[in-house]
Amino acid sequence: MSYFLLIAGFVLLVGGAECFVRGSSAVAKLLKIPSVIIGLTIVAMGTSAPEAAVSISASIVGNNDIAVGNILGSNLFNLLAIVGICALIHGFEVDPAIKKRDLPVSFGITALLLIFLLDGGISLAEGLVLLILMAGYLAWTIADALVKRKKLPAKPRESAPAEKTIPNTPKSWILSLLGIALGLAAVIFGGQFVVNGASAIAESLGMSQTLIGLTIVAIGTSLPELVTSIVASCRGDSGLALGNVVGSNIFNVLFILGTSAIIHPVSGVATSLVDTGILLGVTAVFVVAAFALKKFPRPAGVVSVLAYVGYTVFIILR
Repeated sequence: MSYFLLIAGFVLLVGGAECFVRGSSAVAKLLKIPSVIIGLTIVAMGTSAPEAAVSISASIVGNNDIAVGNILGSNLFNLLAIVGICALIHGFEVDPAIKKRDLPVSFGITALLLIFLLDGGISLAEGLVLLILMAGYLAWTIADALVKRKKLPAKPRESAPAEKTIPNTPKSWILSLLGIALGLAAVIFGGQFVVNGASAIAESLGMSQTLIGLTIVAIGTSLPELVTSIVASCRGDSGLALGNVVGSNIFNVLFILGTSAIIHPVSGVATSLVDTGILLGVTAVFVVAAFALKKFPRPAGVVSVLAYVGYTVFIILR
């Protein structure tokens, strides 16, 4: 029954996130919100909806190890496994904006998280700090995107390309709002199923909830990022992979952990210090590599994937 709950939860999480993104994108279009804003907010947050549902649900019931382990495990899987796999499919160049803004921000907030966890948890005040930083980061990113958009040279009306939209989005208010409602419901119930199923499995196998959160739950909730990045790589847009996962990592730490701490202060997760330190080190390597390498080549992808395999072995054996 526990395994059924876990699998059903993952299905609801992925399907619900997809439904929520399409419905929200359609509403934004009906309100004539620019597509660049949709991409930087709704779509980016939608792919992190599974992590949000699981960690917040876990925080509410006091499963702090799963709440924090899910985020740390997802961020490491995003950087090492997803980016590595995408590099194996097709080497890619790092976008200048990601190099100069998003990667350093990701490193900075991971360092801040490590400081917050030194006392074994995240307090209500620290959760508020994370949410304030999230609001500031979103405002900065959107403002930067709008400024760059205005600087683009004007093109003749007949030759201007159509804006890219998410395919198969609903065209009416009723269908759009229904999609949002069903998507949110699926994500919420899916998160509860995953937390309950993972907790029961950990107990039956004698495994710690931290290990379950860092592995099974983390990989399962990262499925939207994995699918999105692999599809982009297969289409020759591998550069989107790094932007997708870095944005997700920032959202995971600032919004999800911030919200979790406000709902129920996170405590008793001192063991997560090591994993946070590893995440900080991995992020630092990616920052250095982004500035040192003109292109993220296939050999780097091999090293990245092997590093994730090594990390997985380490947390299982410890």
